[in-house]
Amino acid sequence: MIQVPPPPEQLPEVVVAAARLPPAAGEAAFSVVRLTEADLRTEQRLDEALASVPAVSLFRRTSSLAANPTTQGISLRAIAPSGAGRTLVILDGVPLNDPFGGWVIWSQVPTGSLSGLDIVRGSGAGPYGAGALTGVISLRERDDGAVLDASLAERGGGRLAASGATWLGPVRLVASGQYETSDGYVPVRGAAAGAADTPLDLETRGAALRADIPVSEAVVSLRASAFEEARGSGLAGARAAASGNSLSATAAVQPRADRPGWRLQAWRRESDLANTSVAVSADRASTTPANDQYETPATGWGLNAALRRTTVSGIGRAEWELGVDARFNEGETRERFRYMAGAFTRDRVAGGETSVVGAYVEGSSAIGAWLFAGGLRLDQWRSEGGRRLERDLATGLPTLDETDPDRSGRVVSARLAARRDIGAGHALRLAAYTGFRSATLNELHRPFRVGNDLTEANAALEPERLSGVEAGWAWTGERTSLTATAFRTEIRDAIVNVTVGEGPGVFPRAGFVPAGGVLRQRMNAGTIAATGLEIDGRFEIADALSVRAALSATDARVDGGALAPQLTGLRPAQAPIWSATAGLDWRATGRLTVAADLRWESRRFEDDLNSRVLEAGGTVGLRADWAVTDAATVWIAADNLFDAEVEVSETATGVAGLGPPRTLSLGVRLSL
Repeated sequence: MIQVPPPPEQLPEVVVAAARLPPAAGEAAFSVVRLTEADLRTEQRLDEALASVPAVSLFRRTSSLAANPTTQGISLRAIAPSGAGRTLVILDGVPLNDPFGGWVIWSQVPTGSLSGLDIVRGSGAGPYGAGALTGVISLRERDDGAVLDASLAERGGGRLAASGATWLGPVRLVASGQYETSDGYVPVRGAAAGAADTPLDLETRGAALRADIPVSEAVVSLRASAFEEARGSGLAGARAAASGNSLSATAAVQPRADRPGWRLQAWRRESDLANTSVAVSADRASTTPANDQYETPATGWGLNAALRRTTVSGIGRAEWELGVDARFNEGETRERFRYMAGAFTRDRVAGGETSVVGAYVEGSSAIGAWLFAGGLRLDQWRSEGGRRLERDLATGLPTLDETDPDRSGRVVSARLAARRDIGAGHALRLAAYTGFRSATLNELHRPFRVGNDLTEANAALEPERLSGVEAGWAWTGERTSLTATAFRTEIRDAIVNVTVGEGPGVFPRAGFVPAGGVLRQRMNAGTIAATGLEIDGRFEIADALSVRAALSATDARVDGGALAPQLTGLRPAQAPIWSATAGLDWRATGRLTVAADLRWESRRFEDDLNSRVLEAGGTVGLRADWAVTDAATVWIAADNLFDAEVEVSETATGVAGLGPPRTLSLGVRLSL
């Protein structure tokens, strides 16, 4: 990974096949980490590639190899990870976050289909808009070349992924696809496991096709994609399936010295989710159906437009951008619950609509050794059409019929940054920013259950709002690069799952909570304040040997205020203080390359009350690549080489779920 370099003083010659604007010059003043195609090539899953950056927090320490679709959220800087995610993920400008839940189904984007990505940490809403609370992950789809990766792994693992580009007359076609299957591993192991504990099996597939069409000076990109996945949830009778498709149309003209550039984009996403949950007996010998979320149809669509002008004069380089964007989501959960006498006795339909419409202005100026950047946004958010209907299946009569009042509001956000090159490869920067995230339809309207724990929805949730400041230093030498960033961030009106009762007992709206379970509700629980430090380094010890290392330290604390005073002084759930990665790359011969990777983090808490502790854990990975020809490579890898037992979950009764055991895999990669 490398830090994004400062912008050049002259306008570069930009050759872009897809309809996209080049990265804004002002981004170099913020905390941006760039992963190249070379950084991604050895990772089979995109979220695992992102986890090589310590500031990236995967929810519950679980990658998409085993994570339920509803927990495939991602956040930056370990401020307060959540299943919905507090980070916006975009592919060439199109959001990949689910329109109902905000999570990201990572299997829809094979790593081989990307030419690279940028991780923008803590830069506020900026030109990205709602959802970019703790940052943005901006993916770039490949424009040329082709790659095929096929592999086999222990426990029935198999994967085939391909991506490539070709010309059809003046039109460039870019296609990608992937298929993966695994018999999975059992998360609860040893003496704690019972007959009810089952493997986290997996089957995913996805495909995408893009056409880049030249139209005068513009490029028009038409893209279609679809995905589906099915997986076990680790308990007998508990399974999940997710599917979706996406369509987008983008037109763009690159900025030049004699005229501005622009982008116009429209997109639409559809998704569906089926998720069954169960209650497990105290001895883990059996399970009882608890909830059958048999479908969750949701649709998201949006428009965005940007006009960018870049000028170079004797004083320096200036760039400005004006833009508007609008995102609309609608969806509902349809499910059966209250299992009694061998059958579900109730059903539920709950959902609504949300929207965010905004406009922004961004600008930057490079004068000598200085780079100044800033921007201002105004957004209008709205939540409407909310309803929750629960019926008795025997009589058809409603047992709960709620219509939520429509709500709306405006949010003003801004950011400002400065960077100065101080010579000898050193640079300093300072930034301040604000951002916001509206609650998802899932958080507003859908209660859910995990094991014996229940969490209630809250249709009155207000948007989360973030403010932050940071200072950074970077140094680039002939064989070494180092960066360090210190930051202070606050999230006001943070959406937190707050414990409100313990089982056994019957609670309003939620119903019966069994022994060993707890009842939580989503609330705007005060403020989360975080102070942190991020350090990244890369060292080329010799032409054939390089070392990389990164460290993130984030001390996040909750002030629950009057609403949740019991949380004051505690750490947010799932937020570790320390996380670190390290790696070694050795080109042993002209054909053999060996890479070793270490990932470690300190303890984190499973719950809001910090009563369920997930102990510190780390894993070591080892991979060897043998270049058979210039285009063909055979590789072998061992993930979790020392078979470490890393805790990823814990029940109220102290039963821990573990991450994947040591896994050996063998594959071949073809590149053109």
